[in-house]
Amino acid sequence: MANAAVSSANLSASESVPTSPVVAPAKRSRAKIVLPALIGVAALVGAAVYLHGKGKESTDDAFVESHVANVAPRVQGQVLHVLVRDNQAVNAGDVLVELDDRDATAREHAAKADLGSAEASLAAANAQLALAQHSVDAGLRQAKGGVTQAFALSGSSKAQIDQARADLVAAQSRSALTGMELARTVKLNQDGAVAQAELDRSKAGDDQARAAVDQAKARLSAASVGLVNAGGGIESAQGRLAAAQTGPDQVLVAAAQVDVAKARVDQAKAALEQAELNLSYMKVRAPTRGVVSRRSVEPGQLVDPARPLLALTELDDSWVVANFKEDQIGTLRVGQPAQVTLDAFSGRKLNAHVDSFSGGTGSRFALLPPDNASGNFTKVVQRVPVLIRIDDKPQDLVLRPGLSAFVTVRTDPH
Repeated sequence: MANAAVSSANLSASESVPTSPVVAPAKRSRAKIVLPALIGVAALVGAAVYLHGKGKESTDDAFVESHVANVAPRVQGQVLHVLVRDNQAVNAGDVLVELDDRDATAREHAAKADLGSAEASLAAANAQLALAQHSVDAGLRQAKGGVTQAFALSGSSKAQIDQARADLVAAQSRSALTGMELARTVKLNQDGAVAQAELDRSKAGDDQARAAVDQAKARLSAASVGLVNAGGGIESAQGRLAAAQTGPDQVLVAAAQVDVAKARVDQAKAALEQAELNLSYMKVRAPTRGVVSRRSVEPGQLVDPARPLLALTELDDSWVVANFKEDQIGTLRVGQPAQVTLDAFSGRKLNAHVDSFSGGTGSRFALLPPDNASGNFTKVVQRVPVLIRIDDKPQDLVLRPGLSAFVTVRTDPH
């Protein structure tokens, strides 16, 4: 029985041995089929990826950008009203903040008063110039006439002297004649040849002749004094003429005063314009259309031009900045078509094009540019910002600055 069992066991073992060579060839045959299939699929996928990426450059280091205007007051002042709230859309020219304008109004009134005073001074200077011009002309003509009159008076005095001398000579001749006649009459009267009345007439005639001589001498003296006075009149008239001839200089002085007054008027006008501008600056207006961001102003706050009050984000003009690696930009050109995918809009694809390239890499314009000439050097792949413009941006999309994007540029012209 034991031998039978052993033989039976040996028989069963001998029957089970041939089964293992049948299974192993089946597994090897499946591996020979699957492995080439996997290699083929991998090759197909690699080829598809290669063909899909051929003629394209892509980067996920891209973000939406737009203009952000920092709004600051033009003058110092205290905030009276804040007319906007955070994230509010405003148009260009809208009043954002109002400052207390009482000081600016007072300065404007003072500038207007200064302008009025300057204009009055200018009018007075113009009147003084006109008066000086007329006075100079009249004074010059009068002085010339006075000189002419003085010379004429001098000539008349000389003629009077000559006449007085001639009258004196004539009077002296008559006096001598009457003296001789008186002497003959006295002698004849003594001899009784003539009457006493004739003697009296001769004496009277002699006295008249002597008086005429004295009178002629007095006229000669008066004419001489008149000639001296005429000479003084000539000197005086010439002095007045010399003074009148300085009139053009007086006109120039008056004209200079007019110029000074005009300059003061211009200065006052400039001060008034500045005061009016400062008054208009009491209302801080939006320089452009946008959305209010980073508002940090409150009523009662003292503000100055050195500190922005808020920022305006202009959403109407947005673009994408794609930071391509330096080994990618060799085939990039301005105008090449691109495709932008935005994470914020579920991967929606937008058609775009390459607009321009930055003048340097991002690290070159960093706050602390690297200095590779000092210390150890580790090469880092640099990135160049490339500006991507979106073509025909859909109206339902709002491209806010900072949104992430994926950019693909087609470098293959075909």
